[in-house]
Amino acid sequence: MHAAIGLDQGLAVLFGAATALSNAIAVATQHIASTRGGQRLRAWALAMHLVRQPLWLFGWVALTGSLIFQALALHFGPMSLVQPILVSELVMALLVRQFWIHQKIRAVTWLAALVTCGGLATFLIATSPSGVAVVPRSSAWTAPVAWSVGVAAVLVVAALRGSPSRRAGLLGAATGVLWALEATFIKAVTDTIAAVGIGGTLLRWPLYAFVLGGVLGLFAEQAALHVGPLKISQPFIVIVDPVVSVVLGVWLYAEHLRSGLVSSGLGWAGFAAMCAGVVVLTQSAPETMRGEVHALHQ
Repeated sequence: MHAAIGLDQGLAVLFGAATALSNAIAVATQHIASTRGGQRLRAWALAMHLVRQPLWLFGWVALTGSLIFQALALHFGPMSLVQPILVSELVMALLVRQFWIHQKIRAVTWLAALVTCGGLATFLIATSPSGVAVVPRSSAWTAPVAWSVGVAAVLVVAALRGSPSRRAGLLGAATGVLWALEATFIKAVTDTIAAVGIGGTLLRWPLYAFVLGGVLGLFAEQAALHVGPLKISQPFIVIVDPVVSVVLGVWLYAEHLRSGLVSSGLGWAGFAAMCAGVVVLTQSAPETMRGEVHALHQ
């Protein structure tokens, strides 16, 4: 029993890391393809240019792979384990930039990446997120979904006015909430497929909630990126997603974080360090990368 749980946790970590790496590769390849040649093209001409770029198409393959990897990670492990791991996409994007694209990365950015990884590892080791294979009843979803959508809606309404930075931060936070909710739908879809197969999944609500949640998350993310600086919206998206994911994991899936003064103190200190690392990393990353790094939507 314990060996099986340990294997599942290991697979969740592996697939979570694969999700982060796939997202980082997708962003880098699609950026290279879209800027190859250096010309500025109109929308239709740009679309025709991109579909003839194998690297751009490979980026979509990587994005598809990231969704599959995330679904597998959430199937094998708790949300409170998997979703924080996706923060490592920011660090993997740096590695892709340094060793593939040969872009110079500042020392302070690498230091921030190290702090981010150290804080993430400390949080996961100290709190040891775990959960049994709980499949929530349909009625159990009402309150968590209503809470998540309600919080996101309040943030969106609050973002209708104010400075660009304030609006970007609020919309970034709304995006983080919606991506955390989307992760619960991804987990529900994979559990449904495992239980009743693909045909049966077409007759169940999680699949359609997953599609709708993805659309809402994308709209919120694009709005956050449009109204203000990415250096404001990106940290909010990256930080709010795992926080809300932990809440929803405990609420919906009865996940458990190790309690106790030392474990909790170390764990949340590590999480705070991770958040600080994310902020510095996003502020100090090369300008060209800031516009490309994916905002942790799954």
